[in-house]
Amino acid sequence: MSIKHKMPIKIGDTVMIISGFHKNETGEVIKINHQTGKIIVKGINFKFKHVKPNTENEIGEIKQFEAPIHHSNVTLKLNEMS
Repeated sequence: MSIKHKMPIKIGDTVMIISGFHKNETGEVIKINHQTGKIIVKGINFKFKHVKPNTENEIGEIKQFEAPIHHSNVTLKLNEMS
């Protein structure tokens, strides 16, 4: 039995990071995982994965991707319309 986390955040919302290394940065939510309670924010929390070549003809590479962060570390960024 899995727990489904309730979040006030939806895909496409602009959020601000409130804790961690990327504190006070903003970005757009591109993916939500309700099972783990984590979200992926565009342009935030980049990680690198080193990929070894599988055959002699291939070359190794370093892939860069956005890692998920917990939804409790973000807050909705309200658009200020003055």
